[in-house]
Amino acid sequence: MSYFEKFLEANMAYINLHGTSHLPLMPKTKVAIVTCMDSRLHVAQALGLDLGDAHILRNAGGRVTPDMIRSLTISQQLLGTREIVVLHHTDCGAQTFTNDAFKLQLKKDLAVDVSDYDFLPFENLEESVREDVDILKKSPLIPDDVLISGAIYDVDTGRMVEVK
Repeated sequence: MSYFEKFLEANMAYINLHGTSHLPLMPKTKVAIVTCMDSRLHVAQALGLDLGDAHILRNAGGRVTPDMIRSLTISQQLLGTREIVVLHHTDCGAQTFTNDAFKLQLKKDLAVDVSDYDFLPFENLEESVREDVDILKKSPLIPDDVLISGAIYDVDTGRMVEVK
């Protein structure tokens, strides 16, 4: 049995918990969270969020990319969010490689030239949060009145610490 088939079975059990109430399209807290795709982050549970409370946007490293800004712009301008939280985490895979080494690996393994591509690795966790918060604050697509915060989530303890 594939994992997809297991997911379909699990979904049948979830339907009973979900209920039939119609949640509004706009997130209840008016918050969008930018975070990593890491499977160890259960963002909603860690932050006390319920279904329908916030937009949770994920990618490798939780980095603010043009596509993340596209999603945040839609989240704000069409769906009413007024706050953004950048949430990176300890032991992140984006800290385990460099652009140059990864590009060489891709060229070798896939015969693909990605010399123009930035995979957004980072060394310093706190600095990566500050960089992404700064990108959001400087973006003309993110209004000045949007509250932007940054934090680090510890994958070993579940604790979140603000980055200033």
